[in-house]
Amino acid sequence: MNILVSACLLGVCCRWDGGTNGPHPDVEALMKEHNLIPICPEIMGGLPTPRQPAERRGDVVATRDYENVTAEFERGAEEALKLCHLYRCKYAILKERSPSCGTGRIYDGTFQGRLVHGYGVTAALLESYGVTVLGESEVKHFRFAEDAP
Repeated sequence: MNILVSACLLGVCCRWDGGTNGPHPDVEALMKEHNLIPICPEIMGGLPTPRQPAERRGDVVATRDYENVTAEFERGAEEALKLCHLYRCKYAILKERSPSCGTGRIYDGTFQGRLVHGYGVTAALLESYGVTVLGESEVKHFRFAEDAP
């Protein structure tokens, strides 16, 4: 089975600060049974690495310096969706709390470290197309099924 995965969870240095969030052991373990398709919607949307940190507030994604980067985040989400369709992915494992990949809880847009209920731009788009989106903390206890819708 093909599964989209935030590239930073696989050890790719694509975070806003040029760092990585991995390799995450639970995500990496999936490579024994599945094909993992790495994505970084922020880079795919045209943003550099490193870049200014960004947070989502409503429908707007802006950097700490108040630069509106919503268009880049939306472009990256569309590119991720194209790869999802191309590889027929039913699942995506995305970086929690991210303004592009977060699912369920994201930073509130004030750069104060506060979490609110919400979804990153890519996570929301993928879910709207029926993709099951998980955060990295959910992987260990999730059962991936080939016959998922």
